[in-house]
Amino acid sequence: MKIFVLGAGAIGGYYGGRLVEAGADVTFLVRERRLAQIARDGLVIDSPAFGDARLKVNAVAAVDPAQAYDLVLLTSKAYDLDAAIEAVRPAIGRQTAILPLLNGYAHVDRLVAEFGEQRVIGGLAKIQATLTPDGVVKHLSDWRFITFGELDGRASERVGQLKALFDRTSVVASVSSNIRHDLWIKLVHLSTVAGMTCLMRGSVGEIARTPDGTRLLNDFFDLNIEIATRAGCAPKQGFIDEFRALFSNREAAYSASMARDIERGGPIEADHILGFMLERCRAYGLDDRLHLIAYTHCKTYEARREAGRLP
Repeated sequence: MKIFVLGAGAIGGYYGGRLVEAGADVTFLVRERRLAQIARDGLVIDSPAFGDARLKVNAVAAVDPAQAYDLVLLTSKAYDLDAAIEAVRPAIGRQTAILPLLNGYAHVDRLVAEFGEQRVIGGLAKIQATLTPDGVVKHLSDWRFITFGELDGRASERVGQLKALFDRTSVVASVSSNIRHDLWIKLVHLSTVAGMTCLMRGSVGEIARTPDGTRLLNDFFDLNIEIATRAGCAPKQGFIDEFRALFSNREAAYSASMARDIERGGPIEADHILGFMLERCRAYGLDDRLHLIAYTHCKTYEARREAGRLP
């Protein structure tokens, strides 16, 4: 399986790098600055729990249209989706599958409209990682999960091949027979944690240490569960129990990547996560106040950032 990865940042660098460790044929499409870092230092992964790595990888700044790839791994931010599509288009041949690991849900329908449902594999990543300024992919927790599956739920050879590759790594890979449902469940988790950690500018544990923080986290969580349920994707009790425990953990250091993006003054996925859920909340006639506050808070940050008024 010949794999083309858009980006070598936190997501593309970690999952693509682990595939390289396993001997997979992987090419990374990166910007010039990242290309220079990789040429100088290799692809560096800092993961004390699951193994540090300094890998010699094939990285390019432009697609060679003469190359044929079996799979394109799309790891851009959701707000860069249009640019990402154009960047990888020359790498997509007649038999190429596209596996997006983007936050949210709307990108799946966008990719299907662009390339056809038979090309798109649904996927989601559960990981905490970041790319440091000096180009190190820093793994921040023991999460290193990836789930993927055909949009129609069928078992396919290409999904089986990818699972076999990941099974040779420390990544925990799962094949889903209902990936659309799984994407919705991740959105429940992500929109809750992103909304609250961005709004409060603190980790889940720091929020839980306030007098009513856990109650507020659970109120938002309950509303997002109801939205997913109305969409036909009700979460299972085990998922609910896991996050209830997290939201009462006063030591939890967990915060959403969107909150870290705000801390560094970067662009964020406000529309794709919080805006999407606000729209769904209103469509189902639910109380939108928590979603409106979280979304407006993040849109205000975007306005200040665009105006150059961040501290």
